[in-house]
Amino acid sequence: MASTSPKSEDGVELLQPLHIEQMDEETSQDGETASARVETIDPSRKRLFSKELRCMMYGFGDDQNPYTESVDLLEDLVIEYITEVTQKAMEIGKTGRVAVEDIMHHVRKDPRKYARVKDLLSMNEELKKARKAFDEVKYAGI
Repeated sequence: MASTSPKSEDGVELLQPLHIEQMDEETSQDGETASARVETIDPSRKRLFSKELRCMMYGFGDDQNPYTESVDLLEDLVIEYITEVTQKAMEIGKTGRVAVEDIMHHVRKDPRKYARVKDLLSMNEELKKARKAFDEVKYAGI
């Protein structure tokens, strides 16, 4: 029986829009309860992190050129996670704004995430100081 699904230019069968479902009363790691929801992810939307995710997947042991569907699925999950964290951070702090402290407050119960956020923030400060020192040396020599 022939498949009527759309195919990519290299003949690979394309997947239909992804439907993500969660069951009622599903409890997340931080003890919050998620209500039932169904999302349809638009396959035609612009991909923001494809290049970075491909590199990360390769770094974690995937093929150097992973399947586009795998990258797209992973990107959908990343976008969903970022959206959830941002929305929860907006509920914590000032209305309509997201501050670093709000994200820190949100991840405080997960020691690995909290430690990673602290590491990234301290590294960001070190980079700012290094850039400032470099700029001062560069302009002092002029």
